[in-house]
Amino acid sequence: MTKAKHYHNWHIETDQDHIVWLRFDREHSDINTIDHKVLDELAAILTDLATQTAIKGLIIASAKPNMFIAGADIEQFSKFDSDQALAFLEKGQLVFTQLANFPLPTVALIAGVCLGGGCELALACRYRVMQEDAKTRIGLPEILLGIHPGWGGTVRLPRLVGAFSAMDLILSGRTVSGKEAARIGLVDVAVPDREIVRAARHYILQQPKKHQPAFWEALSNQVVVRPLIAKFLQKKVAQKANPKYYPAPYAVINNWSQVGVDDVAQALRVEVLSVLKIAMGDTARNLVRLFFLQNRLKSLSKGTDLNVTRVHVVGAGIMGGDIAAWCALHGLRVTLQDREAKFIAPAIKRAYDLFKKKLKAPRLIQDAMDRLTPDPEGLGVARADIIIEAIYEDLKAKQQLFKHIESHCKPEAILATNTSSIPLDEINTVLKKPERLVGIHFFNPVAMMQLVEVVQGKITLPEVTKKALAFVRHIDRLPLPVKSSPGFLVNRVLMAYLMEAMLMLTENVPPEVIDHAAVSFGMPMGPVQLADTVGLDVCLAVAKNLTAHFGGTVSAQLEQMVKEGHLGRKTGKGFYQYKNGKLIKDKFAEAEVQPDITDRLILRLINESVACLREEVVADADLLDAGMVFGTGFAPFRGGPMHYAQARGLQNIYEQLQQFAEQYGPRFAPDAGWKNILK
Repeated sequence: MTKAKHYHNWHIETDQDHIVWLRFDREHSDINTIDHKVLDELAAILTDLATQTAIKGLIIASAKPNMFIAGADIEQFSKFDSDQALAFLEKGQLVFTQLANFPLPTVALIAGVCLGGGCELALACRYRVMQEDAKTRIGLPEILLGIHPGWGGTVRLPRLVGAFSAMDLILSGRTVSGKEAARIGLVDVAVPDREIVRAARHYILQQPKKHQPAFWEALSNQVVVRPLIAKFLQKKVAQKANPKYYPAPYAVINNWSQVGVDDVAQALRVEVLSVLKIAMGDTARNLVRLFFLQNRLKSLSKGTDLNVTRVHVVGAGIMGGDIAAWCALHGLRVTLQDREAKFIAPAIKRAYDLFKKKLKAPRLIQDAMDRLTPDPEGLGVARADIIIEAIYEDLKAKQQLFKHIESHCKPEAILATNTSSIPLDEINTVLKKPERLVGIHFFNPVAMMQLVEVVQGKITLPEVTKKALAFVRHIDRLPLPVKSSPGFLVNRVLMAYLMEAMLMLTENVPPEVIDHAAVSFGMPMGPVQLADTVGLDVCLAVAKNLTAHFGGTVSAQLEQMVKEGHLGRKTGKGFYQYKNGKLIKDKFAEAEVQPDITDRLILRLINESVACLREEVVADADLLDAGMVFGTGFAPFRGGPMHYAQARGLQNIYEQLQQFAEQYGPRFAPDAGWKNILK
């Protein structure tokens, strides 16, 4: 191959068949993201190549492993004002249009992640060849950042694959494998790594006919049917996203419905102005902030050597069984212990369902099942690199278990408890080496909740904590370091919110009214329904534990319901009625929101958050916000409880707490930590 002149972010070579290979290699970065300089260089390269008559085509690939293009440089974009953002968006559209109009055949060779702006660059090429492996994914996830594609994605994708497949990807933000991308027509072909170079060259040298949408796919973009499809899409999106708080998906639908995709220039202009308006809004800014907080959590485990291949889980209930299954899903050998095999069997069945859903291929499902072994005798303790206790919340039972485990496990094994509320420094008193114990607290359901609290006791060794953080990342979860104190962070803050809801119930406020207020605020589920979902017995146990440490009272109604066996969704009756595990809804769900109800719930939560910051349960307010959003689903578009409090006015929140303390009782008295926050 012959090399061309030097660029900072692109490597250019021409092979013996006069095919130009343009490899993206973002300078001074581990990942390929697109910024102004990248676009400027690409524009110059395309201009230069368009004048060369000897070349036969252009293949765009990546010089970085497992990475095509991760999208636009979000960090840079998040700092732009309106004029700067517009200039960046317009430049991207201009350069990608230049690529789309390139006079010779172009191929995007996609190996590794291809997201956002990377997918839009690929869509601007004539052909797309994709690697078929687990690490290669393609999609347009901008909607998850509160915006929508702005470099042609909302225009070129519907033109290529039709409205239904395009909107499914854009509105969900999900990514797809090479096989699925080829099935819907997003890429021309998906091949194994050994074949991808040959496939890319084939499309340049043979120039087969460009992919065209099928008749029904093309029809979906026509003006006659767009309004009907738009209504269907809006109704579907409304099930998950309130247009008041999440405008981006509705903007995508409206833009497409009103303008269509036939007039590309007009559609691109509408797209760019739409994403600009949304990007400057609070929702987008807060979701981008959470994106960076998520990256911060991911980075906490960097630089730690982790040598974990075998996991032993004690307790095959919902939590323990699902933790074991999740570990096996991520390639670890797992032994699952409980008193008898009959208690383990339901967990194995749930694991199979999980593997079937996630892995799909029979061979991969069987491999995962082979990694998960029922172990009623606990023989796996002796070989495990990490042992996770997930039995019921009882201090003495946990102490007895860990005393036994310590005498049978490897000296270097990590001892971890999944306790949701008991301080480590109470559990570890029976251990010969109490500094070995760390908390690894998962949330239910394990397969859906991203956050895992990594709990450090007063004497837990720092290296043990670091390994626990690395383990959590190894199984694709977000680790949040917290200090060992009753309830840690998430359950402690959440319990204040739930207990306020319980008190409102004793005041004869209907549960539907309470839940509607919370959902209208942006919570994924109201506190009463959440209590039913978690289990009223679990809520009661945590509430008793926390009130024993921090004071307060436990709802007598909650105690009575547990005594009567009404435990929520799992028994068919709690504060609500359930049929086959599904909530039987009431008309009160559409009641008008009462501001005092919302504020009573949220201000209790914020006041408890301030207490956790004062006690240094977490290192700072940003980590607290990350914990509450990723651990409880606290209204993501608000950026977390402390960010919301700041946006609303810290002094205003403080004064309202004082008013509520006089009106509703001392539980609303501002925590002492407010003094530092208001400085």
